[in-house]
Amino acid sequence: MRYFQQKRLVKTFYLIILLFLPLVTHLGFIQLIHGDTYKQKALEQRTLKVALEDIPRGRILDRQGMQSLTMGKKEPRIVLYPQIIRNKEEAIHKLSRIIGRSSEEITPFFNGNSRFLPFSLNNREVKEISELNIPGMMVEDINFRYGEMPLAAHVIGHLGRISEMGTLERLNGLGTKKYTISDLVGKTGLEYFYETQLKAGEPANFTRAYVDVYRNLISGLGIQKENNNDTGRQDVITTLDFDIQKTVEKIMDKRVQRGAVVVMDARTGDLLALASRPNFNPANIVLSLPGEQDTFLDHCTTLYQPGSIFKVVVAAAALEEGIVKPTDTFVCLGEKDHLISCWQKSGHGPITFEEAFAESCNPVFAELGIKLGAAKLIRYARAFGFESQDIIGYPVPKDRRQQLDLIGQPYNLVNSSIGQGPVLATPVQLTAMLNTIVNNGVYIQPRLVKGIKNEKGVYSYHFSLGDSRKVISFETCRELKRLLKLVTLQGVGKEAWIEGFGSAGKTGSAELAQGAEKVNAWFTGYAPNDNPQYIVTVLVKEGISGGTTAAPVFREIMESILSSSH
Repeated sequence: MRYFQQKRLVKTFYLIILLFLPLVTHLGFIQLIHGDTYKQKALEQRTLKVALEDIPRGRILDRQGMQSLTMGKKEPRIVLYPQIIRNKEEAIHKLSRIIGRSSEEITPFFNGNSRFLPFSLNNREVKEISELNIPGMMVEDINFRYGEMPLAAHVIGHLGRISEMGTLERLNGLGTKKYTISDLVGKTGLEYFYETQLKAGEPANFTRAYVDVYRNLISGLGIQKENNNDTGRQDVITTLDFDIQKTVEKIMDKRVQRGAVVVMDARTGDLLALASRPNFNPANIVLSLPGEQDTFLDHCTTLYQPGSIFKVVVAAAALEEGIVKPTDTFVCLGEKDHLISCWQKSGHGPITFEEAFAESCNPVFAELGIKLGAAKLIRYARAFGFESQDIIGYPVPKDRRQQLDLIGQPYNLVNSSIGQGPVLATPVQLTAMLNTIVNNGVYIQPRLVKGIKNEKGVYSYHFSLGDSRKVISFETCRELKRLLKLVTLQGVGKEAWIEGFGSAGKTGSAELAQGAEKVNAWFTGYAPNDNPQYIVTVLVKEGISGGTTAAPVFREIMESILSSSH
């Protein structure tokens, strides 16, 4: 009998073990795997917290990874825990007197949640508020994402609230980071393209108040300033040069009301500056030129008729194919020419090809376009990148209007040969085209983003330099460089000549409408002449001509860049 009792006890013991094993396993799983998560949730429930940054988000940095293009700043602000403050009326009265704000303006903040207040403080105010020693009210430095006027606003883009539940669901389905309907997310530019990398799950710096159930500060803990080195945010490292970008934008603010400027490193194809006008401030887009339709348009990546700049492609193809030599002679009859009228209404008369290039003579290039034929012209335009809108690290959607095959349609070849008609290009594409000549016939794909860095400063993703391909021969490039120098030395681009360094390039004047007095004025060029360092393309919308309007802007920008780098 006793044997059977012992046997039943053993079975009962094993049954209890079997029943409790899943529970023990589950508790172990919670403790070992999710212990930190639940510990953090418990901490959040019994403490109050104020982030010491306005937007917990990774930075968008210059090529050195040092300067923030949003020009972020740090300013002292009042950090308020209204739940802790016992005598609110007295605190409101004292604060009102110090910062010169009415009690009515301040009171709502004392009835809300913990936060930092939006009032700027001077040194006196900081000192006097700190001397009040009111538990639950203090002054801390707050990191703000935007300064007074961020650089490269169109490239950076801007933030906005999540406007649709579908967007919220899509973002929450992309990874481990959680979004709420009140979050600020990227709407355009790099802010949009790298949203999930930039977003921080937690603020990097914050103050935490340790309180009991009655919202009394716990003795010995009180309010502490804490740091978090694992917020999940990453930084975007661009190729933009902070000083060059700043120089370009300063000059554009004076001289370009509408248009674009692109600066490229002549060796690597990296984009050192991209600037569009009219401009906007990402910190407050509501106040940015209301009513302006193209305020947020990135003109650097928008298609325009390139005008006579496209003659560089025609010249390259004609020289490469042996259709023309620099000394070949043509006749320009001006507005009476049978193919197309020239900007020089009286005509240039007998003119050599090299003179026609320097003077941007339309009839000569129309004749060359016909000799080349549409098929060859299309092939060379493609080789120069006129159907590749790709920029490394900057996935702007392709504009389907750019269709080089339209050059081959009836009646299009002549206009296409002077950069009108169906020929469209972005300022970035024109810059890459000229860089091909600088690099002795090798096309290099433009790059805007170098990579993504995590919070430890290590690249989590790196974008390599652009792919390259041979487009035209070294001999053709050497001749083109000589012709481009003639444009600035004695041709229509003399306003782009840079004393002490020299320069070379091409003007362009693209008609806006039949009979319109204004044109889209272009100049794209490089400097110095010997060992070129930079390619700069300037577009001034509604200008007089490329030589009159855009070339002087090119000269001022290039002089500023070169003088600061030598």
